[in-house]
Amino acid sequence: MNHEEFMELAIKEAEKAEDIGEVPIGAVIVKNGEVIATGHNLRESSQKTSSHAEFIAIERANDVVGSWRLEECTLYVTLEPCPMCAGAILQSRIPTVVFGAYDPKAGCTGSLMNLLGDERFNHQSGVIPEVLHERCSHMLKTFFRKLREEKKRYK
Repeated sequence: MNHEEFMELAIKEAEKAEDIGEVPIGAVIVKNGEVIATGHNLRESSQKTSSHAEFIAIERANDVVGSWRLEECTLYVTLEPCPMCAGAILQSRIPTVVFGAYDPKAGCTGSLMNLLGDERFNHQSGVIPEVLHERCSHMLKTFFRKLREEKKRYK
């Protein structure tokens, strides 16, 4: 499979989040060409700060691999990782992150800063941006447009 095919799987995870009223963000972790973990946003459902798609996928991958080190893995995520998730990516030693849409308000792989490429850390991750960007971006924009419309109706 190629980057686009794995991102399609991350989009399917994002759709699961949207189906339950969560912000549609999905993540997939791949090792040796096989998906070993998935996750989608569950922050509203769980009311836990760490329930981001990437964080959930990383914890599941840790269980599968049996280690906190995910050195031979690639993370695919529909939205550019935030500071918390970028930190988890660095701490888990994921060497490559592939994402769909940039996040100008919280993105930490190029938008606001690039934590994953900061040479002051003892580990850096390569970043491949904008894979299926239009689809990932459209999904988020549509979700937030609907949310704003619903809020207007209730006022």
